[in-house]
This record gives sequence, C-alpha cells and structure tokens, in this order.
Amino acid sequence: MSVLRSRPALRWLVPTAAAVAVIGGGAAAGTLVANADPALPERSAAQLLVDLQSADPKGLSGTVVQSSDLGLPGIAGLLGNATGGGGNLTSLIAGSNTARVWYAGEEKMRFSLLGTSNQTDVIRNGTDVWVWESKENTGTHFKLPAGAGERETAPHAVPSTPQAAAEAALAVIDDSTKVETTGAAEVAGRDAYELVLSPRDTDSLVGQVRLAIDAKERIPLRVDVYAKNTTKPAFRVAFEQINFAVPDDQQFAFNPPPGAKITEESVPEDAVKEDAKAAAEAEKAAREAATQGDNFKIVGEGWTTIAITKGPKLDELNALPKAADGTKDPDAAEAAKMAEGFLGTLTPVSGAWGSGKLLSGSLFSVLLTDDGRIIAGAVTPEALYKAAA
Repeated sequence: MSVLRSRPALRWLVPTAAAVAVIGGGAAAGTLVANADPALPERSAAQLLVDLQSADPKGLSGTVVQSSDLGLPGIAGLLGNATGGGGNLTSLIAGSNTARVWYAGEEKMRFSLLGTSNQTDVIRNGTDVWVWESKENTGTHFKLPAGAGERETAPHAVPSTPQAAAEAALAVIDDSTKVETTGAAEVAGRDAYELVLSPRDTDSLVGQVRLAIDAKERIPLRVDVYAKNTTKPAFRVAFEQINFAVPDDQQFAFNPPPGAKITEESVPEDAVKEDAKAAAEAEKAAREAATQGDNFKIVGEGWTTIAITKGPKLDELNALPKAADGTKDPDAAEAAKMAEGFLGTLTPVSGAWGSGKLLSGSLFSVLLTDDGRIIAGAVTPEALYKAAA
C-alpha cells in the first residue's frame, strides 16, 4: 500500500498520462539519520517516510517543471520531425514540460500544463470539474454529485508532479531497496531533507531515486531518477517556485471564452462511490490477469518487473512502408513513415531465445522479437533476453 494513499490530497495532481514506466520498487524504512544542515533538526529515513504520509498542507501554488533525457536521441528526433518540431511526447523523452498548480483543499484544485502554443487546464471547484484546451477553444464540464470527495486515480506511467513521483517511488515497501539520507538540500528557495532510494538488484537500470522533502510542510519538492553510473538525472520533476498560502477562490473560477465549444457531462453518484474501491483493486486485478493471461504477463517484481505481451511480428512491421506505397491517405502514409523510422533506430539482436530488435534507453529496455513478442522493463537488455527464453 502506498504510504501516500492515506493523504489523497497529495495524489490529486496527476492529470496526464505518458508512455514509459521508469520508477518502481519500494523502500525498507531504515533508521539512518540525515546528516542535515545545522539549521535543520536531524530526521531518520523512517521519520521522513512518516512525514510524507502525514503531510497535509492547507493550500499551495507553484510552478512545476518536468524534464527528461532517456538516452533516445533517434526516437526524440523522429517524434520532433513528425510533430513539426516538438510536443509533449517528445519532451517526455528528451526535453521539458512546465505546469502551474493551485491547491486549496480536496474540492479546489487546478493544474495548467503550459505549451508553446497551447494551454491545458484541469480545474475542480466543488462539484464542477473543467477540462480545457485553449488551442482548440474547447472544453468539457463535468458535474459531480453533491458531497463527492476526491476521486482516486489509476496509476500513471510518468509522474507529472513531485507528489506523484514520490508515490510511484514508494509504492511498495520491502527489502529490495537501500534507503539512505544525504542531508539537506534547497529547492525552490526552501530547506529540504534528501531521501535516497537505490535498487539492490543489479538487473535494474535505475541507479537512484532522490526525493527532496520540504523541511516544514513535509511534501516532496523534487524527485530525481538517475540511471546507473550517471551524475545527471534522466528524469526530474520539481517545483521551480512554491507558495504555501491558500490560493484565492478566483483561481478556481472558470469562465469559457467567447465562441468556446463546451461539452456538458455528468458523473453518476454510483460511479463516484465505486471509483475509490475500483482504483484500489485495479492494480491487484491487473497483476492477477497478467500472470494468467496468454497475451500479457508479468515477470519479476519491484525495480526489475518485466512486462511481456503479444504484438505484431517484425516482418509485418517491416512490410508497412511498402504496403503504404502509393496510398492517397496522408495519415496512413505518415504512420508508415513513422514505423519505418522507428524500426530504423532499433538494434538487431539474437541469442538462444531467438532474434529481434532492441530499443535501449538509459532507464528502460524494450525487445521486439521476430515471433511477435514485446518485452519491456526498467532493466538491462540481458534481463529481457532471459525473460524471452
């Protein structure tokens, strides 16, 4: 059970989903004492974990920056060309995203993802929830039943806030992780303790996950994920600026601009009541189905979890560009071009398990086998080959 689940307010800020899971595993709540700055009282690793669980700020606002460099320049370049020079998916592989957040309790929250030519807003104000896209001047207005609390959300692949990233890193508490404290840090002009999680399994590509925890408010201000033998984080999500004053009510008021196209939807009361239970059971059900299904299964656990699923055979993928020759459908032609470019960035590999192509990043590996299997995890290629056999 997540140590943050008892404080759902810290879990709301997860409005976006992305492609690659890079944080997993858990932490043994050790008793190492932080070598903190003299201005800060000493805190053990176990105390810092409790701090994360019990944190309950009344309000906050700030700017969050997420940055990535997953060691895939070919893929990043391919996506950049396809999207006309960049986009959120591209920046999740090599680049950054910036967002503004406001929080004034479980019924007043706002998240604004800032793009170069677009802004996406998710706003909750009581029973009203708005999802807004500025570029298209479109939005959806959801009406929640009176008295509805915060709705639990399913796990997301790439965390978009320090709170979400911390939850992912602390999702399972066991002995697969070495836990240390490294003293004090300063993030967004605030004093913080630093908690370090290191996988013990040598098959993991993750070297460390470092959490900077606000010394006063006890929430994570920054989470860094380092690949093995590196000094620069491959993934970071951090507050660039933060204020713990309760935001003004005006921040949660939404008035559609002139000419906006708004879709009205309501959320049934029964759906809200069942949502938390469904979210709590979703991960367990998915794992049980994965271990029993023919088309998808999970091997291992924690930091070295590997997913195996069925997909198209490589010769089928290689045939896509030729099949699209002469097509008058621009979308089909673009898809074929993307497929050809993607396959061109992969490395041919083979072994006792068979043959295929490998996508190898700094924090994860993906193996596409000739017989139509997709094998992926935050592990070394050798671990994938073993799973393939």
